[in-house]
Amino acid sequence: MEGLIMAAQLILGLSILVTLHELGHFIPAKLFKTKVDKFYLFFDFLFPRQDLLNFSLFKIKKGDTEYGIGWFPLGGYVKINGMIDESMDKEFLKSEPKPYEYRSKKVWQKLIIMLGGVFVNLVTGVVIFIALTYYLGENYLPAKEAKYGIVTHELAEEIGLKTGDKILKINGKEMERFYDHLDPDVFLESGSYYTIDRNGTQMDVFIPSDFINKLSDKKYKNLPFIDPAMPFKVGKVVAGFPAEKAGLKADDIITAIDSTKISFFHELQKVLTNKKSQNVTISILRNNQPMALNCQVNEEGKLGFEVQSLLKYETHKFGLLESMGKGTVKAFSFVVVQAKGFKKLFSGDIDPSKSLSGPIGMAQQFGGNWDWIRFWTLTGLLSMVLAFMNLLPIPALDGGHALFLCYELISGRKPSDKFYEISQRIGMAILLSLMVFAIFNDVIRLF
Repeated sequence: MEGLIMAAQLILGLSILVTLHELGHFIPAKLFKTKVDKFYLFFDFLFPRQDLLNFSLFKIKKGDTEYGIGWFPLGGYVKINGMIDESMDKEFLKSEPKPYEYRSKKVWQKLIIMLGGVFVNLVTGVVIFIALTYYLGENYLPAKEAKYGIVTHELAEEIGLKTGDKILKINGKEMERFYDHLDPDVFLESGSYYTIDRNGTQMDVFIPSDFINKLSDKKYKNLPFIDPAMPFKVGKVVAGFPAEKAGLKADDIITAIDSTKISFFHELQKVLTNKKSQNVTISILRNNQPMALNCQVNEEGKLGFEVQSLLKYETHKFGLLESMGKGTVKAFSFVVVQAKGFKKLFSGDIDPSKSLSGPIGMAQQFGGNWDWIRFWTLTGLLSMVLAFMNLLPIPALDGGHALFLCYELISGRKPSDKFYEISQRIGMAILLSLMVFAIFNDVIRLF
């Protein structure tokens, strides 16, 4: 069932983005009186073979355009008359250009048609993040509240951090929010480092340039990196678990397990992991009165209660104008991250087998339960990523077409139809190779 929910969210998110992207091509094409033969969500042929398995799940003809939903759930397309596109239909090249064809339009008009999809994806991503910023505001842990230091996990320890360290600065800049240490820029910038306080001594801990490979590795992908040392109290007690049977109640403060003193949640976790299926004595404070309870830890090393942090998080709500500014900055920050990621990829610091994901990897990001906040956050992120990817100067992508049009606009010379045809085939080969590679990565990670 979880797999179906993941797939449904991915298909819905991509369907929204692809439809809007293709509208970005369709609307200016119509404004410039260019004939559009088809407008399809998904492909009505076995991509990229236009001649194989030609059928659609739904179609309707209105005016000159056939609107439909294809059977092959990958992207979508707008077939603009007189243009060599992913369908590789070039029959029109045998006749002279007609006034309603794409190839008859002015260069600047063609450029607007080609870049319309990217523009719409950028606007969509920005609008989504403005709406999320306005609706959710910002909930964060101020760095000054993480006064008890950090709890390190395996990856953090690999770069030299230790539990109890206090992070003061990131790349020389004062840390304002505790989780700023997870900002993608920290792992994508060369020479990034944390300035820490360790037992009263300040020192810098540098992050290896290829460290992001390990963050992407399946072994570490869902594991924490750094947490704040967290004083806590008991939240909701789960019915039927050892905590309830022992008499533990909400708002109790655990001070010790047997003879081991407990001040922070990670200390409790460590002790319970070593006490699986054992009887223990839990020392607590209830209404400032000390008490002792006898309890048997279950086989998973848990007592069965929700943890309530005693660290003070802050929530800030934004007005509409402020949300517009912050949402726009947040949306475009993903484009910057993508650009830096590509730079690392080409420099060899990022292993493509660990960083490139296909549809399975993307579906897993949505999760096995339907969460609308996560859905719209990931859809907004995908919208910005699609805009960036489509702008890459690869033939067959919008960016490739735009590059040739810019050359024509500057030089006054139009590349030949044969050049367009060959470049389209090369671009398709590149895209298909990347798609196969990404899906192969997904399968390897899955099994």
